[in-house]
Amino acid sequence: MPMNTNSTYVKEEPMLFINNLDLRGSTCDGPGVRNVIFFQGCDRHCPGCHNAGTWNTEEGHQMSVGELVSVIDENTPLRRVTISGGEPLLQFDALMRLVKVLHEKDYDIAVYTGNSLEDVDPELFQYIDYIKVGDFQMDKRTTTKPYVGSTNQDFIKLHD
Repeated sequence: MPMNTNSTYVKEEPMLFINNLDLRGSTCDGPGVRNVIFFQGCDRHCPGCHNAGTWNTEEGHQMSVGELVSVIDENTPLRRVTISGGEPLLQFDALMRLVKVLHEKDYDIAVYTGNSLEDVDPELFQYIDYIKVGDFQMDKRTTTKPYVGSTNQDFIKLHD
């Protein structure tokens, strides 16, 4: 780790691997009009996944958390963001830094994961407003349950 002039350790800013940013405004990735950040990398490979291009962990665009926050700030006037993927929890340390910064800026934050609620580190819950949990299952595909792709998935509001 690099040292500054006072000989104390300086923590480097975490880097994220991003597949894409949807800054057009989505109404199907959580309540209200939201911008969506698609993280790169997923180890689930659910049959029928609509984001299979996010699976490869060797692809994507590398950005620092600060760079991404700047882009979000410039393009998200309604302050609603959904973090999807891929699987965002594969980049947990950088994800936590991102949601902490966005939380401090009063963003409404949703995180999509294929994990079960029990498998998500509860520290994440204090910084986000919603979480979508559960892997996509093609035989349970739905277009009527809001904000999810299959009926086994849940979209949960964490705070009132």
